[in-house]
Amino acid sequence: MRDLLERPLFSYHLLRGITVLLMALGLMMVLSASSIEALQTRGSPFALFGRQFIAMTLGLLLMWICSRLPVRFFRLAGYPLMAFATLGLVLVLFIGQSELGAQRWIYIGELTIQPSEPAKLALMLWGADLLARRAREGVIEWRNLFIPLMPGTAILAVLVMLGSDLGTTLVLVMIFLSLLWVVGAPLRLFGGILAVAVLGAIVMISTEGYRADRIRGWLDPWGDAAKTGYQAVQGQIAIGSGGWFGLGLGSSRQKWSWIPHAESDFIFSILGEELGLMGTLVVVLLFGLLGYAGLRVATRVKDPFIRLAATATVAWIVGQAIVNIGAVIGVLPITGIPLPLVSYGGSALLPTLAALGMMLSFAKQEPGAREALAAHGPGPVARGLSWLGLAGPARKRRPDRGRR
Repeated sequence: MRDLLERPLFSYHLLRGITVLLMALGLMMVLSASSIEALQTRGSPFALFGRQFIAMTLGLLLMWICSRLPVRFFRLAGYPLMAFATLGLVLVLFIGQSELGAQRWIYIGELTIQPSEPAKLALMLWGADLLARRAREGVIEWRNLFIPLMPGTAILAVLVMLGSDLGTTLVLVMIFLSLLWVVGAPLRLFGGILAVAVLGAIVMISTEGYRADRIRGWLDPWGDAAKTGYQAVQGQIAIGSGGWFGLGLGSSRQKWSWIPHAESDFIFSILGEELGLMGTLVVVLLFGLLGYAGLRVATRVKDPFIRLAATATVAWIVGQAIVNIGAVIGVLPITGIPLPLVSYGGSALLPTLAALGMMLSFAKQEPGAREALAAHGPGPVARGLSWLGLAGPARKRRPDRGRR
């Protein structure tokens, strides 16, 4: 086992394998959880599944491209992404559609765009490069980190909060705190930031009636199971009905219009009902291994940008999974954020897969990784292009010669 963990490509293969497993599980659960609603509203049980399949195909292509890009590309990409994310968050306030009290979406025909999702990727890349540059310049005094990192994060967070998206605001704060943690910010700084975040959350809850209802529904969901606690109660019924091994794939009863947003925010409850406790534990284990693989990359590579970006990516994806699962099982308030790689929604899936493709690129920077990849020879895509005559001239392998 120790030899396996020390292999240079262990992180690379672990990241790739877990991503594929979670996406396959997610596609299967989206089909099951959305089939009834899709049949009722769109005339076909495969309507939402088809859209998710297209988004996943595009996402896999994006992940493959990102896995082959150099580190320098990601360092430069954070700045235009921050500009586009900020522009998108401003536009959604004016032309976005409001649903369930939150103004998060821009509709362009059948295409739905949620600008707050790429904002997570933008903040992670921009913040990591900013702090990495400071580290190379030797100015990592934590008081100097507030400008421009703190104002940039605050701008994104305020714009997201103006759209009444508390869940995404929480994820942005987690990315920000993870970046500060890597550069060694003092604990009192975290305490102050968390105090401000809690105060902001209290203000947001007190100014919006539906958020206060969510808090009451979280504290005592069964006290008002027909209104404020309805979604939480139905989710708990679904998970409780699954038992150890579930009712069977496709056999959920709660997806028959009992649980709102069963294919997105509460897909974990349908998963628990159909696959049981064992299925939910497998999902939790997969996210735990994903976090381990990401942190392994961060600790084995010396480049400060890679360490910062890899840690922030883990905080984003695994932290969001914890918040989603916690809300479904009732230990956290419902925030309306999806389960990464599993929930329905292309706006969330594409940035997540781009970040995981970036992590695969980073995994190639581990000691001995490039040599190990070169020893494996060209991959299937390169071999296919060579067979079609589209690849460059193959390099001839020199014959092994014994020592004389």
